[in-house]
Amino acid sequence: MLTDDSEIIKGESLGRRAFKILINQKHVVFCFILIFIYILIGIAGYLNLVPDFQLRVGESYEAPSLSFAKLCGTDVFGRSTLYKVLAGVKTAITMGFIVSVITIPWGLALGALAGYFGGKVDHLIIWFYSVVASVPGILLIIAISYTLGKGLLAVCIAMAATYWVGLCRMIRGEFIKHKNLEYVLACKLYGARHFTIIIKHMLPNVIHLAIITASLVVLSAIKSEVLLTYIGVGIQDGASWGSMIADVPGELVNGIWWPLVTVAFAMFFIIYPLNVVGDALRDALDPKLLS
Repeated sequence: MLTDDSEIIKGESLGRRAFKILINQKHVVFCFILIFIYILIGIAGYLNLVPDFQLRVGESYEAPSLSFAKLCGTDVFGRSTLYKVLAGVKTAITMGFIVSVITIPWGLALGALAGYFGGKVDHLIIWFYSVVASVPGILLIIAISYTLGKGLLAVCIAMAATYWVGLCRMIRGEFIKHKNLEYVLACKLYGARHFTIIIKHMLPNVIHLAIITASLVVLSAIKSEVLLTYIGVGIQDGASWGSMIADVPGELVNGIWWPLVTVAFAMFFIIYPLNVVGDALRDALDPKLLS
């Protein structure tokens, strides 16, 4: 059952209308393609189709050349900078995927329960996310990472433990607004169960918020992983852009610029598309912005 915000517009569903809006924006399509390429590289890493970044391909700190392995130069151990960046893509994509898979359902569930039932349930969930939000995010992530042990999974859990708060607040507010609308009251009048109303009727009307948040969570997870690894509390057992950046100060002093340039470009071409896609999804999926 649909509300005024999610009614069919000119005979088209909200999802189909949003798709048409996105597909007609060339720069958004280009950003989607870039994200898809990064995802393919991440999958290739798990299939062992990406060259091993630990292999020595030349001398220490060779400048970029036309050889594929040395296209972005080598590091202090003679390893390919390009291979290290490609391996870092696998870490970044994995981080974004795991954190969003944990964060989005958790934020949706708590926000829906708080907004729909209200009362003690609402007060308890508000208290819970207020406690989490009162602690600076980066400090909480570091504390959880140290508690669980340094590594990919520990960092993912630490990020997910903080990133759900924003989505929970938004979903709670939307459910408070929707639960008094006619379509929800009609469902209650017909004797529909609470969880049937929440899952079948109300969630479809707010799911666009979760989709938009997912793109932002992936973006935040990638940037946070780089920062945490840079300061020494992130990924310890794999390739990471953060570890490459940590070596940059000593390299620049000696005129070694190519590792920084390579990792900077790698980060730019995933962070910029995620920003663009996040804004485009917000504009395309928000029923209030569609005419």
